Amino acid sequence: MWMCIAVFLLWMRPGGCTEKANISLLIEYTAADFYEKLHSGKMMFIYFEHQVSPTVALFLVELEKSAEALQDYGILVGKLDCNKELVHTYCMEERVLHTAFLFRGGKEFLGFDLDTVFDVNSIVSEVLFAILREEVKYVHTDADLLAMEKAARGRKDLVLGYVLSLGTQEHRSMMETAYVYGSKYQFILITGGPVLKHLGADEQSHSSQVWFLHCRLHSGHRTSDRCPFTRMRKALSTLSLHSFLQLMEAPLVTEVYEDPSSVKPPQFPYQQTPQVFLFAHPATEHLDRETATTLAWRLRGLALLVLVHRQSPAVKTPEEYNAAYRLPGKNLDVKYLTLHDLDEVLELFTNQEKEEEEDEGMEEEENSHFGELDDEVAASVYESRGNLPDVDSITHLTSENFHATVAQSSMTVALFYLKWDAVSMAFLSSFIEVADRLEEKAFSGSVVQMSAVDCGEWTNLCAAQTGSSLPLPFQPITAFPSVLMLRPNESAQRYRGMLGAEALHRFIMLSLQASPVRLSTPKEVTSFLQEVPHPELVGYQPERVLGLFETQTDTGVSLFTEAAKSLRGEVLTGLLTDELAEKWAAEHSVDLPALFVFPSWRTPARPLFLSVPTSVKELLAHIRSALLHPLPELTVENLPSFLSLGKALLLLFVGEEEDEIGRRQNQALVEEMRGVVELGGGRMKSYLACWIHLGRTPAGMSVLGSYLGSMPPLPALVLTHFPSGDEVYQFPPSAPIAAPSVLRWLQRVEAGTETPAGMLGDASWPPAFDFYDFLKIMDTQEPEAALKQTPADEDDMEKDEENEGKNIAEEEATGSSSRFPTSENKADIHSEL
Repeated sequence: MWMCIAVFLLWMRPGGCTEKANISLLIEYTAADFYEKLHSGKMMFIYFEHQVSPTVALFLVELEKSAEALQDYGILVGKLDCNKELVHTYCMEERVLHTAFLFRGGKEFLGFDLDTVFDVNSIVSEVLFAILREEVKYVHTDADLLAMEKAARGRKDLVLGYVLSLGTQEHRSMMETAYVYGSKYQFILITGGPVLKHLGADEQSHSSQVWFLHCRLHSGHRTSDRCPFTRMRKALSTLSLHSFLQLMEAPLVTEVYEDPSSVKPPQFPYQQTPQVFLFAHPATEHLDRETATTLAWRLRGLALLVLVHRQSPAVKTPEEYNAAYRLPGKNLDVKYLTLHDLDEVLELFTNQEKEEEEDEGMEEEENSHFGELDDEVAASVYESRGNLPDVDSITHLTSENFHATVAQSSMTVALFYLKWDAVSMAFLSSFIEVADRLEEKAFSGSVVQMSAVDCGEWTNLCAAQTGSSLPLPFQPITAFPSVLMLRPNESAQRYRGMLGAEALHRFIMLSLQASPVRLSTPKEVTSFLQEVPHPELVGYQPERVLGLFETQTDTGVSLFTEAAKSLRGEVLTGLLTDELAEKWAAEHSVDLPALFVFPSWRTPARPLFLSVPTSVKELLAHIRSALLHPLPELTVENLPSFLSLGKALLLLFVGEEEDEIGRRQNQALVEEMRGVVELGGGRMKSYLACWIHLGRTPAGMSVLGSYLGSMPPLPALVLTHFPSGDEVYQFPPSAPIAAPSVLRWLQRVEAGTETPAGMLGDASWPPAFDFYDFLKIMDTQEPEAALKQTPADEDDMEKDEENEGKNIAEEEATGSSSRFPTSENKADIHSEL
């Protein structure tokens, strides 16, 4: 079970198993390439590689990520290996070991210490900041800002950004936007100081912010030396900043001659912006327009203002309303208001903004606890703790109803879980998803019953102890979550697959088939071997085992039947006897009794043949061994089954193919590994030769990095997971992977002459919680608590109860209570906003 949980955690990593590795845009330069690009005048960000320490290895990974981002700005990103060839100055000096260089105009422009370019955000932001240092101004004092405002007045608007520190995501967003809009706006960067005081910002707010300074104004607003400004109210990102700048370009006031309900909602790029409608009368049109302009400035960045001319016959709004608004979203209805001053309009949106900021603040405070959680599953459960799954589609098993409930269905799928165990709660959602899916397809009812047991509440049931005279068909539950398949008058079967909805659903569908299926005609045999047993399994190729016996009373039939029950949900099993079995045996030149094994990795026309041993345990071992691929591709889903074999892994890592040549190279490497298995013969029984395709299983990159401490060049061949030790060995990266060379290397490892390249972590995966009988603990504590209660305590409690009763009676008589808001604290009439 610990292996299933370990893989489940890996599978739950955000983006860990779903993102595809992109084609690398990182250029590996030779000395000639470097000088050629240098003299061409192109901008280049280059690292000259000497020794790959863990710090440098992490930097190289981030450098590769930044290549795609910087390519959009015409900057080439690459590295040059000084161990292969020397470049004068850059491969000869000590300073370059921890420095990356930006070249511009055919010469070195700037050097960056690796401590300042530690990830993709810092690389992109620092490089763009260096390129734009003449365009993006950095101000320290309010006097500096005032001078810039005076110089820009009448010519250009200013965009001022406050970032907590350089090299962050916010800094990158500012630089990327400045690169695009630098010719239109003057960008300014600050990191605190007196400028924030002028802008009315709190330096202790711990959030980056942006202001738009309207310096390119008409003469009517030149009443001050300072430019009016608008604060961006959303969190700083490239997308939000882009949207904010577009909103600043929107018309201050739009005038229409139609009813607000007929006015189209804001179109791209303002579709997420509310609309405010004011009404203008012919007699006061000039004043109404000034009022609208004044309010529009106060709502800048919050809403778009529309002035509606009432003299138009298309305006149907009753005279009693003097304002209206429309919020973005699915419901685009216009709401009408009667307001007395402009502050009431402003309150509509400033209150909404405050509520959103408070919600964001609460989320940030809650999210701050994530650092205390030691795995991603716990964090995921904590984040969604308010959205508990709907458990109405499953039956709740208790000590009282267990036997009666299980007897009602041919199969009951029971989940044993703990509410405070993160993996249990994460899997509970998947379990309910399967239950809903079965119910929708009408597979449930009398066939499959999905049920669950809360082991924190029903401890005696989970401990396999009930007051009933009937024994429970399972052993005590010691690992959580656990899933058992329960059938009337049979022992429980444990589900050992992936803790996910798809794997569990497939297991249940396969479990619905008879084990074994008794086949009596050639047509039934063909259907068993070629057709999927259920429409829900279309596209899935299950493993199949066919047992051939002379008669129904053959001693091997009972052994095979018992083994087939153990394989339910994993393997489809069929039984042939009498003349049909003899015919099949004659066609394939085998003696009865015999087993035909059809692994999913072989064609049905080429089964494996096994003899029938004398015990169920031995028979199961032979079947499982025959089903294993001789050179499997490891995935997140099949990893537990291969680790359970207890063999050392001879593991080949190959990268994603960029073209047909890459695909052929990977195929050739896998063929070499197959050659290792065939050439090694009996010597390879203690090893499991396997491979991981990092394009299809990106989680393998983290595995490889943890084995060796850094990412080696691909392909990489490692030997690990020894039953007797934690060493990790790497086949020499400079040597070609060929079967004879690999076998000689294995001999050196066995002889102890090879040095390990790393060690496995010593972390173990014990059960998250021991099994406690909480009800028993509570029962033993209650008498103690009662004994400790003194007569004086009892008197106090009686007085408290009397006082509480009087208070409640008074509140009921007066119709008021301090627990509820009074009429003096009425909610705002527009609180729905």
